[in-house]
Amino acid sequence: MGRALAFASGCLAAVIVTFTAAGCTTSAEAGSQRKGQSESKSRGQARELTDAEQVLLQRAEALLVKKCMEAEGFKYWLGWLPTVDDLKGGGYVLTDVGWAKKHGYGSRLKDKLQDVQRDDPNSAYANALPKEERVRYSKTLEGGPSSGMLTAELPAGGTVQTPRDSCQADAKGRLYGNFETWFRAEKTATNLSALYVPDLIKDKRFVNAVKDWSACMREAGHDYADPPEIRERLSKVTKGLSTEKAFAAEVDLAVAEATCATETPLADTARTLQTEYRDKKLQRYGDDIATYQRMRLDALARAEDITGSTA
Repeated sequence: MGRALAFASGCLAAVIVTFTAAGCTTSAEAGSQRKGQSESKSRGQARELTDAEQVLLQRAEALLVKKCMEAEGFKYWLGWLPTVDDLKGGGYVLTDVGWAKKHGYGSRLKDKLQDVQRDDPNSAYANALPKEERVRYSKTLEGGPSSGMLTAELPAGGTVQTPRDSCQADAKGRLYGNFETWFRAEKTATNLSALYVPDLIKDKRFVNAVKDWSACMREAGHDYADPPEIRERLSKVTKGLSTEKAFAAEVDLAVAEATCATETPLADTARTLQTEYRDKKLQRYGDDIATYQRMRLDALARAEDITGSTA
């Protein structure tokens, strides 16, 4: 379990399984959430967003940035925006067999993102501007110290800062209602894993579930002690193979990992323990988490108006 501990400690924003991540759900959970959406809103209850709702918020934010930049005299393209598939696949262990069959560990999705970033029309446009306009473009889009900075304390220690005024800040403020409140709540709510994941993965229930998963993988012809080991060894497994064969090998491993996660206690145990440890370890951050969830839910109605669509 030393490897798993190192993985969790090194990736503090990661969660145990993809469907327990904030905003990341399986299709069954997403359907359940949508079914109870109106009831949840009417009672004012906070909840996590579905992947489709996250995509809607990102599109709305991008549209607001575009409007702000154009108001300042610049051209701005929406560029690439994530799909629901793009938001899946992270975390400690894959659990969505359908996603694994289609994407493996997401290598092609990552390649696509790199291509999009390389060919970003906004970068090309900014780089072609005269120096003074290029500087103004950057300050308009991202802000800078001269406009004042907001500071947020991170739960595990340290602080992060962001410019108070920029088109990005303006977009978030319009979407979430108050940029300063949103910035601090978001930085708290999305940086809590370090406070409970290291203890969770040492829990005997989790250790035993990982052993069951490992036994399942061996029966399927894949000898791995835990999911992080697959990611560590994947490049060696696919080394020297053609592009198609390498992806086929990736998919084979990913499907086996997800299948064993759901056919053994690992997925259910991880989900149960995450709830248990978050309830036990994160009580002092309850208000911040509730604020984060509430602001995202409130932003959905604005996002629908901005985009003219629904999740």
